[in-house]
Amino acid sequence: MNDSHTHLDRGPAPEAELVAQARQAGVTRILTIGMDSASCHAALAATHAYDEVFCAIGRHPNEATGYDDAVTDELRELAQHPGCRAIGETGLDDYRDYAPRADQERAFAAQIALARALGKPLVIHTRAAEDDTIATLARDAAGLQVILHCFSMPGRLEECLDHGWWISFAGNVTYPKATDLAEAAEQVPLERLLVETDAPYLTPQVVRKERNQPAYVQHTARFVAERRGLAYGELEAAVDANAAGLFGW
Repeated sequence: MNDSHTHLDRGPAPEAELVAQARQAGVTRILTIGMDSASCHAALAATHAYDEVFCAIGRHPNEATGYDDAVTDELRELAQHPGCRAIGETGLDDYRDYAPRADQERAFAAQIALARALGKPLVIHTRAAEDDTIATLARDAAGLQVILHCFSMPGRLEECLDHGWWISFAGNVTYPKATDLAEAAEQVPLERLLVETDAPYLTPQVVRKERNQPAYVQHTARFVAERRGLAYGELEAAVDANAAGLFGW
């Protein structure tokens, strides 16, 4: 199993402990995500420290205030490191008023262009901004490998699949009230499916009282496998193959 989206630098324990616990749980690959300058540098450092850790380099929409060409230049420099396997997470967030919309849009456009220039997948965050996120990607990201991290648009699933985007489910798919997400997890073609933790957030239901960590991706994967009527090993093989193809690990 792999954790295709986590934040090791924000975890409930030191990185070394999180990686060791993931290893013990059978997690063989981890993609840790940069959201600002400090976390991008921390993510790259983690790729040096642990053989199974790779990273995405980006600027989260909530961290986009004041985004300018200097930020793009820094991202471009960091993203050329061999440990970087994706750009992002980037996108639009109208749920929290943490960054002006114009800055978010500037950051989003720049990271789409960077993913295209470097030939890397693009990791998308969207919250309360479905229409604009989909429209921007449809217009500007054609031909890119787009990953809809922590998928939250079950009503737009067919549209997203029609664009050829990847659908990644986090621990919230396991929540009893998230029936629409669980139904979406049944419908995604197996060859377009990913699982993640988004740790330390969105802890799967069976361990929900704890802060999330990469080892817990197995709980989300088991839930998705059960909903799809698959053996865990079959789902495991599929999502490992999907992630390996995307991230080149």
